[in-house]
Amino acid sequence: MLKQWDILVICSEISNRNALIRMLEGMSVGVFSCSTLSQAIEVLSSQRIELVFCDESLPDGSFRDLLRASCVWIGRPHIAVIVHSGKWTEYMGALKSGDLEVISFPLHPTDIELAVIRAMRDGSRESFFQVSA
Repeated sequence: MLKQWDILVICSEISNRNALIRMLEGMSVGVFSCSTLSQAIEVLSSQRIELVFCDESLPDGSFRDLLRASCVWIGRPHIAVIVHSGKWTEYMGALKSGDLEVISFPLHPTDIELAVIRAMRDGSRESFFQVSA
């Protein structure tokens, strides 16, 4: 039996969060969303999330705090950081270690689809992925 993948969107700016959620709507995934790191940690502690899209900076932390917290979760999710600053050197260590993926803002549907595909490919669980036209 195929399992639906669950994705968490962490973005404090409501218009950016809604735009990303709309991009994910055409895929067979469940989407949770929140605006702060503390809300995200609560969701991740109670739900099995396979992929997280996270703004580089949040009102109560950053993607680095999310990476540190994710070490204790069973089935650690794939993390895609949404970069607004363009300071790529800050992300090189995490990129090399394979801990995260970086997507530059503004978001493009193709980048989002590729992040989902890569996360599903890298996951060990059976997945179903379909993009509607």
